[in-house]
Amino acid sequence: MNVNTSTDLHIKIGQLLLFGWQGETPEAARAVNSHATALVDDLSVGGVILMGRNVGNVHETRAMLASLQERAAARGLPPLFVATDQEGGRVSRFVPPHYTQFPVAKTIGDTADFDNARQVARAIAEELKAVGLNWDFAPVLDVNNNERNPVIGDRSYGDDPELVAKMGVAAVRGFQDDAGLLACGKHFPGHGDTEVDSHLALPTIAIDRASLDKIELVPFRAAIAAGLAGIMTSHILFTELDAELPATLSPAILTGLLRGDLGYQGLIITDCLEMKGVAAKWGSAEASVLALEAGADILLCCHTLETQVAIRDAVIEAVRNGRITEARIEESLARIAAAKQRWISPCPIISKIDLAGHRALAERITAAAAGE
Repeated sequence: MNVNTSTDLHIKIGQLLLFGWQGETPEAARAVNSHATALVDDLSVGGVILMGRNVGNVHETRAMLASLQERAAARGLPPLFVATDQEGGRVSRFVPPHYTQFPVAKTIGDTADFDNARQVARAIAEELKAVGLNWDFAPVLDVNNNERNPVIGDRSYGDDPELVAKMGVAAVRGFQDDAGLLACGKHFPGHGDTEVDSHLALPTIAIDRASLDKIELVPFRAAIAAGLAGIMTSHILFTELDAELPATLSPAILTGLLRGDLGYQGLIITDCLEMKGVAAKWGSAEASVLALEAGADILLCCHTLETQVAIRDAVIEAVRNGRITEARIEESLARIAAAKQRWISPCPIISKIDLAGHRALAERITAAAAGE
């Protein structure tokens, strides 16, 4: 379908956006406030992300997300992706007492039992779906092969590529096959061998393609073969693949390597475009245009409305002036529509979270990792 009017273009570009919202008070952040309504009403976003600030108890969160979905439907928009980062361990947005604190990935890896990864993923997915989420930005598929890494560390299943691959595949099956929730492997093509946090600056990795094939790409290849629905990019400069642009902005990495060499046909989403890894040099708005040119489908921006508006406006202008073709936009819209049709259901699959069972699972895995 071609873009015929300004309204059409705004809605189409909106579907490429997955944004978060803030509130002036903790209570406001846990409600459909003016920032949240602007995402739907003004930006026509295709999805939202919940940070810890947005999460209340089960009833509050379920009602809030139902209201947002109803708002999108009233405007004639497709159902929203509703995503979060619920990895377990220190990257958990849904926490006790209303939700389960699951062990960090390394603890699961230390058990050497792949079914543990699958059971945890299924349990996480059940808790998320119970309140209206449909996408988890997990599992972490990074191989933790640099002990000085400041951002991955125990978020990885371990330092063995084959172990990470098998654990990652098990988690994908738990999320998607068992619970019907989209999974998202991250951070492509691998954030494990860095000594810089991409939230704060742009890391550089100077390893060749052969080394990537032996280590970083092993878990991603396995997860893709298992049907992984989404992959998140990394704000890292892989100098042997692209000397100028980090992975999120690199056609050589997203289109050439991920789409071409690895044959990936699912959704590609950027890491947050407010992170200094890309924002410091390119700015979030220009980085968004470059990411779409590189092959990304969805632009993630977690925090600031002013930046979110700038991203939307920059992409619209890029389409209007011919820098980004309509055909390029349509490719991503088709992937997004197919994913929503397959994965988003109108109602959560369960009405009550099995906290006792999930806590027992978490405790059992923690004990097994400790050799108890």
